[in-house]
Amino acid sequence: MATTKFKGTEVELLGNEVNVGDKAPAITVVNSDGLGDVVVGGATGKKQLIIVVPSLDTGVCATETRNFNAKAAALTDVDVTVVSLDLPFAAGRFCSAEGINDLTVASDFRNKDFANAYGVLLGGSVLAGVTCRAIFAVNEEGVITYKEIVPEITEEPNYDEALNAVK
Repeated sequence: MATTKFKGTEVELLGNEVNVGDKAPAITVVNSDGLGDVVVGGATGKKQLIIVVPSLDTGVCATETRNFNAKAAALTDVDVTVVSLDLPFAAGRFCSAEGINDLTVASDFRNKDFANAYGVLLGGSVLAGVTCRAIFAVNEEGVITYKEIVPEITEEPNYDEALNAVK
């Protein structure tokens, strides 16, 4: 059973745990820009950086998304997607207000298919039903080459390791 922590308390992660070396499931999520479908994971012929956050409406998630947006501008041939369970409308407002335009922000609100397929859905806690903070790098063939489940949800991820995984 995979876990993370929220303010020091261990929280179980639900769903199918995926790890480095596994095929990244191709999952359809909803783009916050126009409500169109976006597929993350799978073999796309491009590297992917999938950034999972609990909610863009929190300080740490907002900071992380802004930081990755700034760093994503320097990446070539890498699809960078932030996935949360926020409604696409709220995510779209966040992107407009923050100038987020160098990555895709998407929602898994419909069925939590992504959260369950990647094992990042929080179980029994005050945050049950949202995603943990995680990062997955996927190569051109759809294989996971990097995974970070941030040990404490209230802390930022290791940006350098994640970015190095797709360079």
